[in-house]
Amino acid sequence: MAEYYAKYRRGYPQQVLDFLQDYFSLTTDDSVLDLGCGTGQLALPLAPRVRSVIGMDPEPDMLRLARAAASHCEVRNATWVLGADTDVPALGMLLGHASSLAMTVVGQALHWMRHDDLFRDLLPLFRAGGGIAVVANGAPLWLQDTAWSRALRTCLEQHFETELTASCGTADQDRVRYAQALEDAGFSDVRSTTVSYPDELTFQQVIGGLYSAIPAEQLPRIDQRPAFEENVRRALPGAEPFPEQVLVSVLVGRTA
Repeated sequence: MAEYYAKYRRGYPQQVLDFLQDYFSLTTDDSVLDLGCGTGQLALPLAPRVRSVIGMDPEPDMLRLARAAASHCEVRNATWVLGADTDVPALGMLLGHASSLAMTVVGQALHWMRHDDLFRDLLPLFRAGGGIAVVANGAPLWLQDTAWSRALRTCLEQHFETELTASCGTADQDRVRYAQALEDAGFSDVRSTTVSYPDELTFQQVIGGLYSAIPAEQLPRIDQRPAFEENVRRALPGAEPFPEQVLVSVLVGRTA
Protein backbone atom coordinates (compact mmCIF):
# COMPACT_ATOMS: atom_id res chain seq x y z
CA MET A 1 0.00 0.00 0.00
CA ALA A 2 2.85 2.39 0.82
CA GLU A 3 4.27 1.98 -2.69
CA TYR A 4 0.96 3.12 -4.18
CA TYR A 5 0.77 5.95 -1.66
CA ALA A 6 4.20 7.23 -2.66
CA LYS A 7 3.46 7.05 -6.37
CA TYR A 8 -0.16 8.13 -6.62
CA ARG A 9 -1.06 10.40 -3.69
CA ARG A 10 -1.19 13.95 -5.00
CA GLY A 11 1.00 16.69 -3.59
CA TYR A 12 -0.19 19.98 -2.12
CA PRO A 13 -0.59 23.28 -3.98
CA GLN A 14 1.97 26.02 -3.40
CA GLN A 15 -0.81 28.27 -2.06
CA VAL A 16 -1.33 25.88 0.86
CA LEU A 17 2.35 25.98 1.82
CA ASP A 18 2.38 29.77 1.52
CA PHE A 19 -0.71 30.08 3.73
CA LEU A 20 0.85 27.88 6.43
CA GLN A 21 4.09 29.85 6.34
CA ASP A 22 2.27 33.18 6.66
CA TYR A 23 -0.20 32.08 9.34
CA PHE A 24 2.43 30.53 11.62
CA SER A 25 5.18 33.00 10.64
CA LEU A 26 7.47 30.10 9.79
CA THR A 27 11.17 30.86 9.47
CA THR A 28 14.36 28.89 8.98
CA ASP A 29 14.73 28.87 12.79
CA ASP A 30 11.56 26.78 13.24
CA SER A 31 10.81 23.08 13.63
CA VAL A 32 7.58 21.48 12.48
CA LEU A 33 5.97 18.09 13.00
CA ASP A 34 4.16 16.30 10.17
CA LEU A 35 1.98 13.78 12.01
CA GLY A 36 0.79 10.87 9.90
CA CYS A 37 3.36 11.98 7.35
CA GLY A 38 2.90 9.06 4.96
CA THR A 39 5.63 9.13 2.36
CA GLY A 40 6.40 12.82 2.85
CA GLN A 41 3.90 14.67 0.64
CA LEU A 42 3.82 17.61 3.10
CA ALA A 43 7.05 17.16 5.05
CA LEU A 44 9.34 17.36 2.03
CA PRO A 45 8.02 20.62 0.48
CA LEU A 46 7.88 22.19 3.96
CA ALA A 47 11.52 21.32 4.70
CA PRO A 48 13.16 24.17 2.73
CA ARG A 49 11.03 26.71 4.61
CA VAL A 50 12.09 25.72 8.14
CA ARG A 51 15.10 24.56 10.15
CA SER A 52 13.86 20.99 10.63
CA VAL A 53 10.92 18.70 9.98
CA ILE A 54 9.91 15.67 12.02
CA GLY A 55 7.92 13.21 9.94
CA MET A 56 6.02 10.79 12.19
CA ASP A 57 3.98 7.79 11.01
CA PRO A 58 2.97 4.42 12.50
CA GLU A 59 3.82 2.49 9.29
CA PRO A 60 7.50 1.56 8.77
CA ASP A 61 7.04 1.21 5.00
CA MET A 62 5.72 4.76 4.76
CA LEU A 63 8.80 6.04 6.57
CA ARG A 64 11.12 3.93 4.42
CA LEU A 65 9.74 5.52 1.27
CA ALA A 66 9.68 9.00 2.83
CA ARG A 67 13.35 8.61 3.70
CA ALA A 68 14.12 7.50 0.15
CA ALA A 69 12.19 10.46 -1.29
CA ALA A 70 14.07 12.84 1.01
CA SER A 71 17.38 11.43 -0.20
CA HIS A 72 16.27 11.75 -3.82
CA CYS A 73 15.24 15.39 -3.27
CA GLU A 74 18.42 16.07 -1.24
CA VAL A 75 16.36 17.08 1.80
CA ARG A 76 18.73 16.77 4.75
CA ASN A 77 16.78 18.48 7.54
CA ALA A 78 14.04 15.85 7.93
CA THR A 79 13.93 13.24 10.70
CA TRP A 80 11.63 10.24 10.37
CA VAL A 81 10.08 8.82 13.53
CA LEU A 82 7.96 5.69 13.95
CA GLY A 83 4.92 6.65 15.99
CA ALA A 84 1.21 7.48 16.08
CA ASP A 85 -0.88 10.27 17.57
CA THR A 86 -0.90 8.41 20.89
CA ASP A 87 2.90 8.74 20.97
CA VAL A 88 2.87 12.55 20.98
CA PRO A 89 3.36 12.73 24.80
CA ALA A 90 6.47 10.57 24.40
CA LEU A 91 7.68 12.86 21.63
CA GLY A 92 7.16 15.76 24.02
CA MET A 93 9.47 14.07 26.50
CA LEU A 94 12.11 13.67 23.79
CA LEU A 95 11.79 17.36 23.01
CA GLY A 96 12.27 18.07 26.70
CA HIS A 97 8.76 19.53 27.00
CA ALA A 98 10.24 22.72 25.59
CA SER A 99 7.77 24.92 23.76
CA SER A 100 9.68 24.49 20.53
CA LEU A 101 7.41 23.41 17.71
CA ALA A 102 6.16 26.08 15.33
CA MET A 103 3.51 23.87 13.74
CA THR A 104 2.07 20.38 13.65
CA VAL A 105 0.48 19.59 10.32
CA VAL A 106 -1.86 16.64 9.77
CA GLY A 107 -2.55 15.96 6.11
CA GLN A 108 -5.46 13.66 5.22
CA ALA A 109 -4.86 11.54 8.33
CA LEU A 110 -6.78 13.05 11.24
CA HIS A 111 -9.74 10.69 10.74
CA TRP A 112 -7.44 7.86 11.94
CA MET A 113 -6.60 9.74 15.17
CA ARG A 114 -8.24 10.62 18.49
CA HIS A 115 -8.23 14.29 17.64
CA ASP A 116 -9.58 15.62 20.95
CA ASP A 117 -6.78 14.00 22.94
CA LEU A 118 -4.22 14.86 20.28
CA PHE A 119 -5.00 18.58 20.29
CA ARG A 120 -4.63 18.72 24.08
CA ASP A 121 -1.38 16.72 24.00
CA LEU A 122 0.13 19.02 21.38
CA LEU A 123 -0.77 22.34 23.00
CA PRO A 124 2.22 22.57 25.40
CA LEU A 125 4.73 21.72 22.67
CA PHE A 126 4.30 24.91 20.63
CA ARG A 127 6.24 28.13 20.70
CA ALA A 128 4.25 31.35 20.96
CA GLY A 129 2.09 31.66 17.87
CA GLY A 130 2.61 28.04 16.94
CA GLY A 131 -0.22 25.61 16.42
CA ILE A 132 -2.00 22.99 14.36
CA ALA A 133 -2.92 22.76 10.69
CA VAL A 134 -5.37 20.11 9.50
CA VAL A 135 -5.23 19.73 5.72
CA ALA A 136 -7.77 17.76 3.67
CA ASN A 137 -6.40 17.16 0.18
CA GLY A 138 -9.62 16.70 -1.78
CA ALA A 139 -12.57 14.36 -1.39
CA PRO A 140 -12.06 10.60 -1.87
CA LEU A 141 -12.19 9.51 -5.50
CA TRP A 142 -15.51 7.72 -4.94
CA LEU A 143 -17.28 10.66 -3.26
CA GLN A 144 -16.91 13.38 -5.88
CA ASP A 145 -19.67 15.08 -7.85
CA THR A 146 -18.93 13.59 -11.26
CA ALA A 147 -20.50 10.78 -13.27
CA TRP A 148 -17.34 8.67 -13.19
CA SER A 149 -16.97 9.08 -9.42
CA ARG A 150 -20.56 8.01 -8.79
CA ALA A 151 -20.05 4.99 -11.06
CA LEU A 152 -16.85 4.15 -9.20
CA ARG A 153 -18.67 4.30 -5.88
CA THR A 154 -21.38 1.92 -7.08
CA CYS A 155 -18.73 -0.49 -8.37
CA LEU A 156 -16.79 -0.43 -5.10
CA GLU A 157 -19.89 -0.83 -2.97
CA GLN A 158 -20.84 -3.91 -4.97
CA HIS A 159 -17.33 -5.33 -4.76
CA PHE A 160 -16.90 -4.79 -1.01
CA GLU A 161 -20.58 -5.35 -0.23
CA THR A 162 -20.85 -2.26 1.93
CA GLU A 163 -22.02 1.34 1.62
CA LEU A 164 -19.19 3.83 1.28
CA THR A 165 -20.05 6.89 3.35
CA ALA A 166 -16.83 7.76 5.21
CA SER A 167 -15.56 11.17 4.11
CA CYS A 168 -12.02 10.62 5.49
CA GLY A 169 -12.18 13.99 7.23
CA THR A 170 -12.91 15.98 4.07
CA ALA A 171 -16.59 16.88 4.59
CA ASP A 172 -17.85 20.23 5.87
CA GLN A 173 -19.17 18.65 9.06
CA ASP A 174 -15.72 17.19 9.75
CA ARG A 175 -14.15 20.64 9.54
CA VAL A 176 -16.76 22.11 11.89
CA ARG A 177 -16.12 19.30 14.38
CA TYR A 178 -12.34 19.72 14.21
CA ALA A 179 -12.62 23.51 14.56
CA GLN A 180 -14.69 23.17 17.72
CA ALA A 181 -12.21 20.65 19.12
CA LEU A 182 -9.33 23.07 18.50
CA GLU A 183 -11.14 25.83 20.39
CA ASP A 184 -12.05 23.44 23.21
CA ALA A 185 -8.39 22.44 23.54
CA GLY A 186 -7.32 26.06 23.99
CA PHE A 187 -6.30 27.17 20.50
CA SER A 188 -7.29 30.61 19.25
CA ASP A 189 -7.75 32.40 15.92
CA VAL A 190 -9.23 29.19 14.49
CA ARG A 191 -9.94 29.71 10.82
CA SER A 192 -9.97 27.88 7.50
CA THR A 193 -9.14 28.50 3.90
CA THR A 194 -9.58 26.54 0.69
CA VAL A 195 -7.70 26.12 -2.55
CA SER A 196 -9.54 24.68 -5.55
CA TYR A 197 -8.09 23.58 -8.87
CA PRO A 198 -9.05 21.30 -11.77
CA ASP A 199 -7.20 18.09 -12.50
CA GLU A 200 -7.45 15.10 -14.81
CA LEU A 201 -6.70 11.49 -13.90
CA THR A 202 -5.63 8.59 -16.04
CA PHE A 203 -7.23 5.25 -15.34
CA GLN A 204 -3.96 4.08 -13.75
CA GLN A 205 -4.04 7.08 -11.41
CA VAL A 206 -7.60 6.18 -10.40
CA ILE A 207 -6.52 2.61 -9.64
CA GLY A 208 -3.34 3.71 -7.87
CA GLY A 209 -5.30 6.18 -5.78
CA LEU A 210 -7.75 3.44 -4.82
CA TYR A 211 -5.00 1.02 -3.82
CA SER A 212 -3.39 3.72 -1.68
CA ALA A 213 -6.67 4.22 0.22
CA ILE A 214 -8.00 0.68 0.65
CA PRO A 215 -7.07 -0.81 4.06
CA ALA A 216 -4.32 -3.40 3.69
CA GLU A 217 -6.53 -6.26 4.87
CA GLN A 218 -9.09 -5.48 2.14
CA LEU A 219 -6.65 -4.78 -0.68
CA PRO A 220 -7.12 -7.26 -3.53
CA ARG A 221 -4.33 -9.82 -3.71
CA ILE A 222 -1.83 -9.36 -6.53
CA ASP A 223 -3.36 -12.24 -8.50
CA GLN A 224 -6.84 -10.70 -8.07
CA ARG A 225 -5.93 -7.20 -9.20
CA PRO A 226 -6.24 -7.63 -12.99
CA ALA A 227 -9.85 -8.80 -12.60
CA PHE A 228 -10.59 -6.05 -10.06
CA GLU A 229 -9.15 -3.39 -12.36
CA GLU A 230 -11.05 -4.69 -15.36
CA ASN A 231 -14.27 -4.58 -13.34
CA VAL A 232 -13.59 -0.96 -12.38
CA ARG A 233 -12.69 -0.03 -15.96
CA ARG A 234 -15.95 -1.45 -17.31
CA ALA A 235 -17.90 0.48 -14.66
CA LEU A 236 -16.46 3.90 -15.50
CA PRO A 237 -18.32 5.89 -18.16
CA GLY A 238 -16.40 7.40 -21.04
CA ALA A 239 -12.70 7.39 -21.79
CA GLU A 240 -9.83 8.76 -19.78
CA PRO A 241 -8.79 11.27 -18.62
CA PHE A 242 -11.29 11.55 -15.80
CA PRO A 243 -11.84 15.18 -14.67
CA GLU A 244 -12.03 16.25 -11.05
CA GLN A 245 -12.17 19.52 -9.14
CA VAL A 246 -9.78 19.18 -6.21
CA LEU A 247 -10.80 21.16 -3.12
CA VAL A 248 -7.99 21.44 -0.58
CA SER A 249 -9.15 22.75 2.79
CA VAL A 250 -6.83 24.00 5.52
CA LEU A 251 -8.01 24.42 9.11
CA VAL A 252 -5.64 26.16 11.52
CA GLY A 253 -5.49 27.27 15.13
CA ARG A 254 -2.64 28.69 17.21
CA THR A 255 -1.47 29.54 20.68
CA ALA A 256 -1.51 33.04 22.05
